[in-house]
Amino acid sequence: MELMEKIKNREAVVGVIGLGYVGLPLAVEKAKAGYRIIGFDIQRKRVEMVNRGENYIGDVVDEELAELVERGRLKATENYDEISSCDVVTICVPTPLDKHKQPNLSYVISTTVEISKRLHKDMLIILESTTYPGTTEEVVLPILEKTGFKVGEDFFLAFSPERVDPGNRRYKTKNTPKIVGGVTKKCTELAKALYENVLEASVFVVSSPKEAEMAKILENTFRIVNIALINEMTIVANRMGINIWEVIDAASTKPFGFMPFYPGPGVGGHCIPIDPFYLTYKAREYDYHTRLIELASEINDSMPEYVVDRLAEMLNERKKCLNGAKILMLGVAYKGDVGDIRESPALKVLDILEKRRAIVSYYDPYVPNFTRGGKEYKSESLTPELVKKMDAVIITTAHRAGVDYKMVLENAHLVFDTKNITKNLPPEIKKNLYLL
Repeated sequence: MELMEKIKNREAVVGVIGLGYVGLPLAVEKAKAGYRIIGFDIQRKRVEMVNRGENYIGDVVDEELAELVERGRLKATENYDEISSCDVVTICVPTPLDKHKQPNLSYVISTTVEISKRLHKDMLIILESTTYPGTTEEVVLPILEKTGFKVGEDFFLAFSPERVDPGNRRYKTKNTPKIVGGVTKKCTELAKALYENVLEASVFVVSSPKEAEMAKILENTFRIVNIALINEMTIVANRMGINIWEVIDAASTKPFGFMPFYPGPGVGGHCIPIDPFYLTYKAREYDYHTRLIELASEINDSMPEYVVDRLAEMLNERKKCLNGAKILMLGVAYKGDVGDIRESPALKVLDILEKRRAIVSYYDPYVPNFTRGGKEYKSESLTPELVKKMDAVIITTAHRAGVDYKMVLENAHLVFDTKNITKNLPPEIKKNLYLL
C-alpha cells in the first residue's frame, strides 16, 4: 500500500519524537484522528507517565490521554528502534539558544541521526521544531540522504511549524491552522494530507520548507517587537504621569490599524524570547544585521530591572529599603494559568530582588516548587496573615484562577501589579495599589 493511501485511510503508524508541550498534544490529536501513535522521549519519567495514561501537559485532556492509551492507540517508548515500524515521524524536540543567543540544534541533529539509522522507503519525516530558515534542507536533509535514499522518491521531508499557545482556551492544536512546506511537491502533499485528517482547521501550503520556517519566525518576531514597543511606551508614560493601561484601552477602540499589546516584567516561554534570534543568526550569513529584533530584545530584557527599580521607589516613599524588605511575588510562571516557568521574566525579577538583598517569598497555584541556581523554592499558602507580614506584594504573573486578589488588596501594605490583573476590582480597596 502506498504511503498516501495509508495516510488517507488512517492506517499509517505515526511516530512523535519529543513528548513535551508540542509533541504530546500533537500525539493525542493524531491518535484521536485514528492513527496508531508511538511517542518517543529520552525522559523515562515522561514515557512511564504516558504509558500509565497520566497527563503532565495542561493542554491535554486527562481522560482523553488515558482512553487512548487503554485502547492501544498511543504508547510511549525510549527505544528508538521502533522508528523502523513508523510510516510517518514528526520531530518535536527543543531548539534552545546558548548563552550567546546562538541556535542550539543538537536535539534536532541527534534526532535526525537516529531516524536515519532506521529510515526506510516510503517514510515521511516532518520537522515541527522552530528553527532558522534553511534548517530542513541544509541540516536535516543531508543527514537523511547519507543513507543513499533520495528525497521525494524514497522518502519524504517537510517542515510544519508548531503553533502551540499554552493556556489558550480558544485555540488548541486541533483548531489552529497549520502551515506545510515540503522539499518536493509530493512531500508537501503527503504532509498536507496527514494534517487535514487530524485537524479541524485549514492547512496552508507554501512553496518550500524555507517559507514555512520563516513564517514561524515572522509570527514571533512580530510579537517580540510589539511587546518591546508597549514596554517602552510604558516607561515613557510612567515618567509623564500617564496611565498606560487606559491608553491601550482607548487606542483599542479603533476598529482598524491597531492591535493591543500589553506591558509586563519581560517576555518568557520557549518561543518569543528565542525564535527571533534564529533569524538573527541566519541573517549574518547574508551580511545583514537584524537591528530591530536585537533592540526589541534589549528593551524586553531590561524590564525585570525596571520593575525592581519601580518597586524600590515605592518602598522608599514609605521610608523602607529594598534591602531586607519582605517581598511576596504572586506568580513565577511565564504566563497566566499555566505552570510553565521556561524563560519566565518573573524568575529574573526574583533574581534581581535577591541580589539586592530583599527577602523573597512566592505564591503560584500552578508552580508548587522549583529549583533555581541550586536553590529550592516552595510556594507559600496565600493567606491574609502572610500578606500582612509582607512589606510589598508584586504581581508578576496574571493567573486568573487560584489567586484571591481581592483578599490581597484588602490586606497588603503595598501591591505592585505589573499585569493589570486587578483592573476590575472595586476602587475602594485599591488605595495601596500601583500599576506598571
